[in-house]
Order: sequence, then structure tokens, then C-alpha cells
Amino acid sequence: MDDCDTAAPYTLLGLLIRGGDGGCIGFMRDYAARGTNALLWVGLISITFLLLQKLARLVRLWRQGSRIPGPPTPSFFGHSKVIVDGGVGQNLIDYLSKMHEIYGPIVRLWLGPTQMLVSVKDIAMIEDMLVKAEDKLPLIGRAFRLAFGRSTLFVSSFEKVQRIRESLEAYMNENLLERMNQVPGKVVECISERFDSIITKDVCDSRRVSQHIAYYILGSSMFGDAFMNWSNAPLYEELLVTVAKEACYWASYRIPPFWSRRYWKYYFTCKRLKELNENIIDKSLRNRNVATKCNWNLCEVSVFGRERVDGAACFMDAMMLGGSLFNGKTEKHNFSKEEECGNILGLMFHGYLTTASLINNILTRLSLCPELQENIYCEIASLKKKTSDLDRSDVQKMNLLLATLYESARLLPPGPFLQRCSLKHDLRLKSSITVPAGTILVVPLPLVHIDYSIWGKDADQFNPRHFLPKTCSNKDGTLDKHDVPKEITSEHQIDGSFLSFGCGSRSCVGQKFAILEIAALFASLLSDYEIRLHPASDNDFRATLDGCCPNIFFIKRSKI
Repeated sequence: MDDCDTAAPYTLLGLLIRGGDGGCIGFMRDYAARGTNALLWVGLISITFLLLQKLARLVRLWRQGSRIPGPPTPSFFGHSKVIVDGGVGQNLIDYLSKMHEIYGPIVRLWLGPTQMLVSVKDIAMIEDMLVKAEDKLPLIGRAFRLAFGRSTLFVSSFEKVQRIRESLEAYMNENLLERMNQVPGKVVECISERFDSIITKDVCDSRRVSQHIAYYILGSSMFGDAFMNWSNAPLYEELLVTVAKEACYWASYRIPPFWSRRYWKYYFTCKRLKELNENIIDKSLRNRNVATKCNWNLCEVSVFGRERVDGAACFMDAMMLGGSLFNGKTEKHNFSKEEECGNILGLMFHGYLTTASLINNILTRLSLCPELQENIYCEIASLKKKTSDLDRSDVQKMNLLLATLYESARLLPPGPFLQRCSLKHDLRLKSSITVPAGTILVVPLPLVHIDYSIWGKDADQFNPRHFLPKTCSNKDGTLDKHDVPKEITSEHQIDGSFLSFGCGSRSCVGQKFAILEIAALFASLLSDYEIRLHPASDNDFRATLDGCCPNIFFIKRSKI
């Protein structure tokens, strides 16, 4: 029997063969210890394997990064200090300009041991990069998610948002643009009322005026009449501006700083903004339903006096759950109410910032160039002599006005960098340079937009002739009486040298819509007002445009 016990395997089966005896407890303890050790070994091997994988990827990143031209790393943290000191402002642009002069059209900067930034300046490489790098930086996705909740439009991965973006772009450039080819009349009326109060004060801040204009353009376009009569519209704008200032700062935290009072203040500001957004959406849809029941046919008078269909109501219907924007054009999406509101609030937020920036730039240029402003006024007046009611096709014929819009966007784009990345795949550019996946890719817009080899000797000067048809012969950019008017050419946008609205698959989906809306707005405003730079800021402001926020005032014109 002892031989049998000895022969029994030292396992749980062996214990059952031997039967329960006094050594059972010791055996079970030893058996548990062996099982625990086995699990620990498996865990250790798994973690080691994962760490080796990360180390291999890190070594591969270092090897690939070393093949891209760039300055040596100053410290373990790379060039992060340059980024922090320069922010997204002129210091970083100046630094990249020097690096491009030394290392060529593509420059690599290490932001740390695991993160690399690559700046691209060459037009051919930019086009190639924008086609292949379709993703946004994760920071941008976190900023929108933290501020506005879940969204199906503002995510980092292009694969997840591609079909929705295509549907939205087609809808805005076809359906919405046809219904909203002029700035709504009530928006102009509201702005005019504000200008009347501004005139009495004699002076105003162009940036603040631009923000108001952009806010009411987008609000009326997206929410219709309900927005113009909404009592909470000023509060909505105030909260939108507050969130815009702090969104990226709080999104930079991988773990929200719950211990910070300032964070909770921002959190409740975002929460209140979401509540107001839901309120105006419901109000807009209710107005739409009431209008339908009352048989109003959703018509209103446009800025130029014609009736048009209320595109805002149709837009809201399309954006909401089950709307025509996504039906039949994408895979089935079960959007929650949070996602619907997040999409609309994200569009409002992004459009507000970019539109306000562009309007401010145009106001600044017009106030600095009274002769140009007078030429645009003459252009508008000549078209109004042919037809009393201007429509979208007439706005598209305003070459000088559109050229001024594009030129303002060229010299002062909404942001100094166009940012992209490829989250999953390495990018092999035409220059045989391979950029590792996850690398931050940037295009320094001021360097591209003020490239003398592309734009000529006056690349750093404001000159609408850069976007005018080549038949224009006058120095001030106007058409001579023998010149035949032609539509603005987009050759610079086609070849990738004009990037204020982006380029490639991630370009601005509302570019055409925004340009015509803003052009129609200025066609109306310049018919009624002359924009002047305030004498007190004239000398100081002409010396620099860094602040791009002059004091201006408006003079009422006699009717055309």
C-alpha cells in the first residue's frame, strides 16, 4: 500500500487516489502555491512580451525618425519646450522656418521619447500627405467629446466618420446651399440694429463685431427663426466663447483633473451649454412643426428680397435621428440624442470660430484699404443696376469681393497649422520618406501662404489680385472696362498652395457654403455702410497685424 501511495502522482488526481489523510491540508496549500506561481509566471511572461513589443515599436520609431531630416534632440523631453514657449503662435512658426531653411521641405522634431512631430512645407509633399493622412489628432477628438459629449462627426479616425462627412458635404453643397443661397434677412436686420447702436458709440472692436456676425449667421442658418427670437441667445454665445477658450487645455489631460475647481467650473459650463443646445433644437423643431400645420410653407424673405425655403428647418430635420442626411447614404446608425446634439453643437462651435476669424480679417483689411472698399462697393452697385434682386449667381460674379475674402484667409488663416496624423499605418511619401504611424503631421500655413516662389514678390502683402482672373489689368485689382468678368479661379486651392479651408479628405465640408454666406453678407453690409479704421488706432495698427483686432466704426451710406 505504501508503494501504491508512493506511486500516486503528486497532483489533485493523486490526492483522490490516496484518499483523504492527515496530509491533505498541506497538500492543498502546496497545490494552491504551485497554481499561483504558474499564474504569476504566465502574467510575467505576458507583460514581458507586451513590453518587448512596445520597446520594439519604440526602437522602430527611433530608427525611422532618425532617417527624417531634423535638428538633434536637446534633451530627453525633446523639443517640447519650444512647443510650450511658442504655443501655436509666431515663435514656433519662426523656429520651423529656420529649421526648413536648414533641413529642407520636411523637418522632424522630437516632442519626447515616444512622440514625433513632422512639419511639411513642399506643395507636392503636402498634397501627398493630406491624401494619405486622413486622421485627426486624438487631442481634438477628446476636446470635442469633453465639451459637447459623444459625436459621430468629430472623431479622430477618418474611417469612422468618412461616410457621414461625405453625406454632410453633399447635403450642404446641394440641398442646403440651394435653400440658403443668401444670408437670412432677419440676420442682416439684427446686425444692422447692432451697427446702429455701434455708430452711436462711435467705435467698436472688430473682433467682437465679427463674433456677433458669425454667431447670428450660423444660428439662423442652423436653427432658423427660432434662434432669432430666442431669449437665451446671448447666454448661448457667452458660454460658447468660454468653452472655445478652454476646450483644448482641458482635453490635454488624459485623466480629467477632478481635484481642480477650475475643471468643475468648466464642466458645468459645458453642461449648461448642452442644455441650451437641446433647448434651441427642440424650439426649432417645434417652430417647424407649427409652421407646417399653419401651412406657412416654410418661406421667408431673403436678404435681397426674394422668398426662399427655410433651409434651417430642413437642416435640423436632416441632422436629427432618422433624418434624410444619413438615410440611405450610410450604414445604419442608431444615433442617441446625445450624439445628435453633439453633432449640431460641434458644427456650431467649429463654424463659429472659423467664420468669426475670417469675418474679422475681412473687416480689418477693408478698414485699412478704403480704396479697395470703394471698388467693391462699385462692383456691387454695377450688379444692382442690372437686377434689383441679387441672388447666389450674382454673388459669384463679385470677383473683387470674393478675391478679398480669399486673400484675407490666405494672410490670416483660422489657425497657424493644418494638423493631420495616421493612427494605424505608416505613411510613405513621394520623397521616399516614411513617416511612422501616430506621428503628428503639421503644415505651417504662414510659411506656405507667404512663399515667394508660389505667390510672387508680394507674397507677404495683401493683394486680392492673387485670386483674380489674370485678365484684370488694374493695379488695385479691379477689372478694366475692356476686361470680361470671369468667376474666381481656384487654381491655388487645386495645387495645394491655398490651405485655409484645408485640403484632401479632411477639408472643410462647409467651405462653399461659408464663402457664399460671408460674401452675401458683405455685399449687403457694404451696400449700407462704409467701414473705417478709428483714427486713434490708425498709426499703431498699420505697423502690425499680429493682433488683428482694430477699433473700427461705420458710416451710413446713401442707398444704391
